[in-house]
Amino acid sequence: MAAFKRVSGYIILLALLAFPFVIYFNAQALTDWWQLRGYTPPPTVTSLAGQDAMTAYSKHVFYVNHPNIESSSVQFRKDCSENEQTIVLGCYHSDQRGIYIYDVQEPRLAGVEQVTAAHEMLHAAYDRLSGKDKSDVDSMLMDYYKTGLQDQRIKDTIDAYKKTEPNDLVNEMHSIFGTEVANLPTPLEKYYEKYFTNRQVVASFAASYQGEFTSRQDQIKADDAQLDQMKSRIDSQENTLNAQLAQINSDRQRLDSLRSSGQVAQYNAGVTPFNAEVRSYNNGVAALRSDIDAYNQLVQARNAIAQELTSLDKALDTRLVPQAAQ
Repeated sequence: MAAFKRVSGYIILLALLAFPFVIYFNAQALTDWWQLRGYTPPPTVTSLAGQDAMTAYSKHVFYVNHPNIESSSVQFRKDCSENEQTIVLGCYHSDQRGIYIYDVQEPRLAGVEQVTAAHEMLHAAYDRLSGKDKSDVDSMLMDYYKTGLQDQRIKDTIDAYKKTEPNDLVNEMHSIFGTEVANLPTPLEKYYEKYFTNRQVVASFAASYQGEFTSRQDQIKADDAQLDQMKSRIDSQENTLNAQLAQINSDRQRLDSLRSSGQVAQYNAGVTPFNAEVRSYNNGVAALRSDIDAYNQLVQARNAIAQELTSLDKALDTRLVPQAAQ
């Protein structure tokens, strides 16, 4: 019986000694349990997780941060006061202290919230990587950035982060590459399988709403190039017509002089070529007017697209805070 008591005592002692190690190695799980106790993600949040094809693990990471979808730009700017390069669409507060997503109302930009949700979830997931895992992932991300990345828009985004948030550069690559690049090297694709059952779904959302911008930007660029060509043609036409008009005025004075001096034969001989000269000039004026009309119509079409682009930009700019009337 005494031996049994001694054994029981040893077991209790070992359990007490092991307890701090159990706490240490399960600290994240305990923190998550505390964060999720009594929490039920609202339908809007579960819908985003589903649309993004998040795995069970990434849904867990997402929900631990109690994602909040906010339609008020004022409140959103308060919750996302950090100067993130993702600008105004979403933010993640480190140490699993929350994810905030701006509710974009513009129907032409469907997909923005889905990409933002996945982007911020990946920030939270990156936060959880062990030192070794983070080193391995960082190496893959940097290698792809240096040798494989072709998308100039994403290159420009990364270059902007180099200037504004150099300490978080790879962290941002982790979120951007995972949500906005359709084709990644096999090792990275395999890594992101931890977070998405079908990562192409998220990349498609990104391509869709980015296409709303790039298609208009490309059209404006094409219109501007065409307008430059049309303007050069119009300028050339005007110069030619001005020279023709000067010649017509000179020839008219000569004919008037011939007629007033009684040189009828010379006058009559000059009338036919003069009238042909006038017809050529008038035809040129008509062509110029037609070209000017076409130019002005293209300007209107180009400006309408530019206005659409501006409205899309405004739909994403939470810095534009509505002001109260007096």
